[in-house]
Amino acid sequence: LPFVLPHFLSFRRAVTMFACVAVVGPANNPLFIQTYRSDNVITGMQEDPIKFHYILHCSLDAFEEKASLKKARGSNDSYLGLLYPTEDYKVYGYLTSTQVKLILVTHTFNAKEASVRQVFESLHSAYIDAISNPFYMPGKKIESKAFEKKVDAIVSSAAV
Repeated sequence: LPFVLPHFLSFRRAVTMFACVAVVGPANNPLFIQTYRSDNVITGMQEDPIKFHYILHCSLDAFEEKASLKKARGSNDSYLGLLYPTEDYKVYGYLTSTQVKLILVTHTFNAKEASVRQVFESLHSAYIDAISNPFYMPGKKIESKAFEKKVDAIVSSAAV
């Protein structure tokens, strides 16, 4: 993933436990990245959206490792759980059967696993709806306003 701020990376002003939501294609190409206003818990300053791009890039290695472990155990569960914590965030992953990666970055360190899993399942459903659009080109960025609204609704309604 290049360190160029894509035009589809923008801040939303929702009060949420999530700082970032991303959909990454099987070839590790970003399909959708949405950041939510997040203030650093230590400094109180607003985070730079590029920081989340870096966090997402770093999570790809953790994806491969977690997916390999699940496959070795014979698990078909798409939810990979906590990929890794950073100083300020926790990064969670979900791998679809088509190898598309859903990533959630949360700044809530006491997030309930059941809540995170439910958010992933809702995001997966919204993703399926978005790519089922006959005008969507597979492997291209998801630029659907309807998908953005669904993601915002899912994230803002998530229980901590």
